[in-house]
Amino acid sequence: MIYELRRPAKVNPNQTYPALFMMHGIGSNEQNMLSLVDGLEEHFFIFSIRGHLPQPPGYCFFTIQGYGKPHREIFDTGVSKLTSFIEYAADQYPIDSSRLYLLGFSQGAILAKTLGLILGNRIKGIVALSGYIPAFVKEEYSIKPVDQLSVFISHGEFDNILPYEWGVESTEFYRELGTIVTFQSYQEGHTISLKNQQDFTKWLLDDLEK
Repeated sequence: MIYELRRPAKVNPNQTYPALFMMHGIGSNEQNMLSLVDGLEEHFFIFSIRGHLPQPPGYCFFTIQGYGKPHREIFDTGVSKLTSFIEYAADQYPIDSSRLYLLGFSQGAILAKTLGLILGNRIKGIVALSGYIPAFVKEEYSIKPVDQLSVFISHGEFDNILPYEWGVESTEFYRELGTIVTFQSYQEGHTISLKNQQDFTKWLLDDLEK
């Protein structure tokens, strides 16, 4: 997959680093979210991944057949490609495999929430901004233990693209599985406010210390 990499200015060859895998929203690209993580490259190897499907004016990871309903086979393929990419990156770069993080907005948040369920405790933390968990993921995917996973979920109260309630539902789903979830709501629409960015940045840095 095509991706943009940010890394510490000085990489110690005898050290491994936490990794942050970023996934954009529909019609966007791998450059779009990098401004959200300015400065975090001193703590993480940051992989901003481009969706593999064209979706003008950018790209996507899967397509939608209805409201809250991804095309199942295309979604499955996207999840598989991302899983393979995470494994590839962990093999090719000096990454600490016990400190893998996922960050996604909108479509990227849907994928982050899904990957957290199927990779389970192999992932240390997830930041999911304005997403949901598809019904077929909850009902048909093989869900791994997530009791060691930390999750930050945020959602705009006035989101007219993906309803606020969907963010609440996915929070409850994770909590029922024994996951520690931080849920933040904002008086925003389908966007990432400065306060949201500040909150998840602090959450990421705090979680690294645990």
